[in-house]
Amino acid sequence: MRGPRRLRRIRSPGKSWGDYREMTMIKKIGIIGCGTMGTGIAQAVLEAGYVVKVREVKQSLLDKGLTEVRKGLERALQKGTLSNVKKEETLGRISGALLVEDLKDSDLIIEAVFEEIQVKKELFEELDRTVPKETIFASNTSTLSITEMAAATKRPERVVGLHFFNPVYVMPLVEVIKTIATHAEVLETVFNFTKSLGKVPILAKDNPGFIVNLLLTPYLMGAIHAVANGVASIQDIDTGMKLGCGHPIGPLMVADIIGLDVLVKGAHTLFEGYRDKEFAPPPLLVQMVSMGHIGKKAGKGFYDWTDAKKPVPQTLKF
Repeated sequence: MRGPRRLRRIRSPGKSWGDYREMTMIKKIGIIGCGTMGTGIAQAVLEAGYVVKVREVKQSLLDKGLTEVRKGLERALQKGTLSNVKKEETLGRISGALLVEDLKDSDLIIEAVFEEIQVKKELFEELDRTVPKETIFASNTSTLSITEMAAATKRPERVVGLHFFNPVYVMPLVEVIKTIATHAEVLETVFNFTKSLGKVPILAKDNPGFIVNLLLTPYLMGAIHAVANGVASIQDIDTGMKLGCGHPIGPLMVADIIGLDVLVKGAHTLFEGYRDKEFAPPPLLVQMVSMGHIGKKAGKGFYDWTDAKKPVPQTLKF
């Protein structure tokens, strides 16, 4: 979820990000998945001084992801937050791979692949067979069970959730999710790693939706119900929540930025987990996804994103 202004990175008083990096004993990071989240995580980890290797299943996807990382560093250069010398040094610490076994020297592996539990479980099984038993596994899932992923390995005590928020470079929050098997020293290591990125970690147990999506999803579903029931226009619903509650952007714009396809999948997961109707995706949401109107990335959702800097609220006809 993205606000209209950039949020500054936060660190604890008396400690630098480098101090936390030294405390983690982590040096090399493997990232699986070069999509929006994977490339965002890669840039954040790179800028914190780590050696990074990203893995994709196809060379074309890998090339696209590495290009996005370079573009992100170029934007930082243009904004003056990164020098040209530092940019080149940073790019020297990232490489790509097509095989899981190429990540075997990683101290921490973060997966950011397709949001399907079976895909993630199979990936964790393969990783478990391939990399040293000391390597920590983390999933960037926003709603799926870390426990199920951990149970697919022979190292459940070294598996956690690391839920970054989009856009990673801007958003300071990271949810750290523990299971009943996660060791305390692994949590401490992951917390220090997260702080070394200039992020703020919060701890959640492994329940569907963790903290943020558990609370956010009913709010977004309610806003979509309000549109479908003709309570008010898209613009007035978003304006009401912005000015009435002090939110930086309204719920329908948030939904578009998240992606309505992502939102409906997450809502189904939460409904399956809790069997509470407040998590059930409204028919309007399902219909919009079926029509391909999935938000900002498709150019159309509750807003027309033809001009991404000035999205225009849609007038939905029933």
